[in-house]
Amino acid sequence: MGRILAIDYGRKRVGIAVTDPLKIIANGLTTVKSCDVLKFLSDYLSKETVELIVVGLPKTMNNEESDSMQYIKPFVEKLKKQHPNVPIEMYDERFTSVLAHKAMLEGGLKKKERQNKALVDEISATIILQSFMESNRMNF
Repeated sequence: MGRILAIDYGRKRVGIAVTDPLKIIANGLTTVKSCDVLKFLSDYLSKETVELIVVGLPKTMNNEESDSMQYIKPFVEKLKKQHPNVPIEMYDERFTSVLAHKAMLEGGLKKKERQNKALVDEISATIILQSFMESNRMNF
């Protein structure tokens, strides 16, 4: 059994989350600089079995792709070329940053910790993964 890996891709940083091998729990893995993410993923995929990669799909409130897609599409194409045997799905990521900040606040993190953008990105990736898993619960 393989894990599901989720990516919250940004121009500067990429939040990454993974499931456990049984695909029950989504956990934040790390945050990586955007320029280093393909190497990081290659290293990770060489050590762990990943059966699906979920990439956050940024949309506007009127359900159109946001401007961020100009950076995400080339990244996804490179990822597909590097790992053609791992399926990639896009998943709506609207409000994940807001939900990440809310989770941090409810979790009792201090203001300085809540301003850690890398942590926000990792939590956002975890929320993307958890939402994806919940919407596909019957398929696992």
